[in-house]
Amino acid sequence: MSLLAVEQLRVAYGRIRAVQGLDLRVDEGEAVCLIGANGAGKTTTLKALAGLLPAQGAIQFDGHRLGGRPAHEIARLGLTLVPEGRGIFPRMTVLENLQMGAYARRDRHAVKDDLEQVFSLLPRLAERKTQKAGLFSGGEQQMLALGRALMSQPRLLMLDEPSMGLAPVMVQTVFGIIGQIIARGVSLLLVEQNARLALKVCQRGYVLEHGAATLSGPATELAADPAVQAAYLGEV
Repeated sequence: MSLLAVEQLRVAYGRIRAVQGLDLRVDEGEAVCLIGANGAGKTTTLKALAGLLPAQGAIQFDGHRLGGRPAHEIARLGLTLVPEGRGIFPRMTVLENLQMGAYARRDRHAVKDDLEQVFSLLPRLAERKTQKAGLFSGGEQQMLALGRALMSQPRLLMLDEPSMGLAPVMVQTVFGIIGQIIARGVSLLLVEQNARLALKVCQRGYVLEHGAATLSGPATELAADPAVQAAYLGEV
């Protein structure tokens, strides 16, 4: 059984149908990406799954039906979103931001262990744990957002445009970290404008157009598809 199974997801902004009957799944330990042009419905899909937008359709996560559940309850089930723009708390220190990721947890000893694991994965955060997060560069803030999400012990980590606004060298650094997170067995649903990187780091993908999936399959097959190459990979 899939960790996340979505059938006929529909989301509208007034009369605008942003997502129109989307089916998708993410299996345990799998990394899946959503690629497509701006306005294709990728971010809307993640927000709907996280409970931040009202939606229609069937959403099952780890055996739980998510329809109508509030966002905080969905997060407690282990479905964690790192939003576009990162959403860190700029006036808090790095350590305080990370602790906020574990706000719903009561297993203090395990939280301490997870904090050490995050610092091991992201040593720059350990070096600057007492500094205000608002002083960080965009790439460092993205690292902090990833670390904070890991502190919630996600069953499925959803990332929305993690490379947005980052310098090329920092994009490679961030995607290296994402690769390490996947290697640790965390399931991933990735929305990313850089389709080449998304298809490289994920096992499967969906191509969204006008709120619906027009193609899906193994990432290697999508990367080799002439239509995907022409539209999203800059190849003819």
